[in-house]
Amino acid sequence: MRYQFTIDGELSERALAAFPELSGDRGQGTTVLSGPLTDPTGVRAVLARIDNLGLTVLEMRRLPD
Repeated sequence: MRYQFTIDGELSERALAAFPELSGDRGQGTTVLSGPLTDPTGVRAVLARIDNLGLTVLEMRRLPD
């Protein structure tokens, strides 16, 4: 399953490196992280990293396969 996380702010390269399994697209004050996550544990792990970095999730959604 593919997921998309929209994060408040344009993340630096260093912050993007915390999400090697996702691609990042920055612009207009947000960063969109997207990519395949195999199970709910993977989704929770990404959300935990977002939280640990003090980032704000504006939107999270599952993308069509």
